[in-house]
Amino acid sequence: MITQPADALTLSELLGYAEPDWPRWRDWFDRNPAALDVPIDIAGAGCARDLVKHIVLVDLRYAEWLLGEPLTPPDGLDALSSAALLAVADRAYSMLHRVLEATSDARWADVMPFPKPMEHVKPTRRKCFIHVVVHSTRHWAQLATALRAAGHA
Repeated sequence: MITQPADALTLSELLGYAEPDWPRWRDWFDRNPAALDVPIDIAGAGCARDLVKHIVLVDLRYAEWLLGEPLTPPDGLDALSSAALLAVADRAYSMLHRVLEATSDARWADVMPFPKPMEHVKPTRRKCFIHVVVHSTRHWAQLATALRAAGHA
C-alpha cells in the first residue's frame, strides 16, 4: 500500500483546483463567441468548438460512468447550441462533486473496466477521477495556446 504524506492533495482539492477554469472559459466564450469557430488541430478537433465539445463530453461521460448512470452517446452533444453546450459543463462538474460525495474511501480502489471497445483497460475509480480532471485541465491549456496563436487575448 502506498502511504501519502499528510499534505498530499486530496481528490476534492484537485477538483477545486481545476473547476474555476470552466467558469472563466464560459464567461470568455460568452464575450467572444466567434472564437468557438477558430480552426485548431488539437485532439482531432477542427475548431475550438469541437475541442470544447470533446472536453465537456469526456467530463460528462466520466462523471456518468463513475456514478453508474447511463452514458451520453459520443455524438450526444453534437446538435447543441453554444449556450447549451456550455451549460452541460456546469452539469458535469456538479456530477463530479456528486462522485466525491457518493464514493466511500474504500470504493476509490474499485476497478472500473472501460466500456467497449476498451474493456481491457481496468483502472481504479481513483485513477479515472484523476484522469478526467487532468484531461480537461490539459486541453484548456492547449486551447488557450491555440487561441492566443490565432490572435485572441
